[in-house]
Amino acid sequence: MWIKDEEFIRGQVPMTKFSVRSLIIANLAVKDDDRLLDIGCGTGSISVEAACHGATVFAVDKNPEAVSLTKENAKKFDQDIEVLERNVPDGLDDIKINKCFVGGSTGRLEDIFSYLEKNLEAGGVLVGSFILLKNLFEFKELLKKYAYKDLEVNLVQVATEDKIGLMRGENPIFIVKGVKV
Repeated sequence: MWIKDEEFIRGQVPMTKFSVRSLIIANLAVKDDDRLLDIGCGTGSISVEAACHGATVFAVDKNPEAVSLTKENAKKFDQDIEVLERNVPDGLDDIKINKCFVGGSTGRLEDIFSYLEKNLEAGGVLVGSFILLKNLFEFKELLKKYAYKDLEVNLVQVATEDKIGLMRGENPIFIVKGVKV
């Protein structure tokens, strides 16, 4: 199941758009029986899409509006997603996962990697998306520091046609992937 952007309930919270979301789900290789932690879930578009592909999903965001929107979208698309209001990894139990997506880190990438060291299983896939270069570089350095393998970095630039025929560009997004050793 692939969901179009306009089908999601939206608010003032950022949403990973379809063109980028589909690449993230593909990089995560989401399938039945996966256990995905979605950090910085926003509207829940990644969480809902992953759940539709058969994953058990834990969605986390520190923003109350994001938590509410993710719950609303999970209900709308009839997906059972555990949604938590946390500033990861504070207050996050030891959830054993094999997939993790970082869509927002609020400057806590080192803490997230430390949490994943104990909770992301060997062979687990970690994917992050970034607009800011400083966050991209920090994520890449942490992948190296924690000895992740099969590192990939992709730059995605999307433009879509508006109602009068003009092409409207979105922010370029870096998608970074690593596999835990």
